[in-house]
Amino acid sequence: MGKTDLNIALKTEVLLEALPYFQQFHGSTFVVKIGGSFLEAPGALERVATDLVFLASVGIKVVVVHGGGKAISRAMEAAAIDPVFKNGLRVTDAKTVSIVEKTLNGTINLGVVEKMQAAKGRPVGVYGQQVLTCEKLTQDSQGNPVDIGFVGEVTRIYREKIQSLLDQGYTPVISPVAMDAAEQLYNVNADVAASHIAGGLLARRLVFLCDVPGLLSDPKNPETLISTLRVGDVDRLVETGVIGTGMMPKVESAINALQKGVHRVHFIDGRVPHSLLLEIFTDKGIGTEIVN
Repeated sequence: MGKTDLNIALKTEVLLEALPYFQQFHGSTFVVKIGGSFLEAPGALERVATDLVFLASVGIKVVVVHGGGKAISRAMEAAAIDPVFKNGLRVTDAKTVSIVEKTLNGTINLGVVEKMQAAKGRPVGVYGQQVLTCEKLTQDSQGNPVDIGFVGEVTRIYREKIQSLLDQGYTPVISPVAMDAAEQLYNVNADVAASHIAGGLLARRLVFLCDVPGLLSDPKNPETLISTLRVGDVDRLVETGVIGTGMMPKVESAINALQKGVHRVHFIDGRVPHSLLLEIFTDKGIGTEIVN
C-alpha cells in the first residue's frame, strides 16, 4: 500500500469511528465552558471556535459559556486597580464589577462570536444578565461566611430564552454575568454558571476546556490520567490530594450538573489542538469524564 493509499485509509478509519457518535449525539444539547490561559496562545481561540462550529454542523445543539479572568485582570491594571483575591475568588467592588461587565460582554463575548462567525457558524452573543439571575454570594464552598463584593450565586436560568435560540439553529455564547432582583450586576464564576445552564437544559454533556490534561492520579505525571471518575470516588481523591484546590470548583460544578440530570461531564486539555473533537468523537477520548 502506497503512502497516499495509507493516508486515505487512515482518514476513512477516523470518519467511520466518528460516525456512531454523530448518530448518537444528533439533536443532543452540549454545554461547553471555555476559558483559561490556553486561549491566550496564538490561534487557540480559532481552533476552539472551529471545533464548536463542527459540533453544531453535525446536529448537536451547542451552548458556549466563557470565562475571562486574565482579560479582566489586564483591564483592571489598565484602570490602575489592583486585583484582589480571597480563597481564589476575585473581590469585586463597584468599580471592578463595571470593568468585569465591559470586559466579559464587550470584549470576550464579542471575540468568541467573531471567531465562530469566521468559521461559518451561527453564534449569537448573550449577555449573562439576560438569562441568569443571582443573589450575592455569602458563603464559600466550605460554607464559611464571605463578603467579596459583587460576586453572585446563580439562582435561576431563563431556560426558555436559551432553548429558543437553540431551536432556531443558533449557538448561544453566554458570559458569566448575572443580575439580582434589584437589577444590580454581579460577577459569576464561569464554571458554576456553565453547570447551572447545563443542568437547566438537561444537557447530555457538559465539557470544561481546561489548562490541564484532566484529573491525574499523580499531578506531576501526565501518564496517570484518570479516564473515567465516578462521583462516589471524589471524596477519596480529595482526601488523598489527587483533586486539589485548583480543580475543586470544577469538580463541584460537575457534580452539581450530574445531580441535575446532565449525563456526563468532561475535563479536557484545551491546549491540545481540537481536543474537543477528540474527546467527543473517538472511542478512547483524551480527558477525564465524570459520571454518576
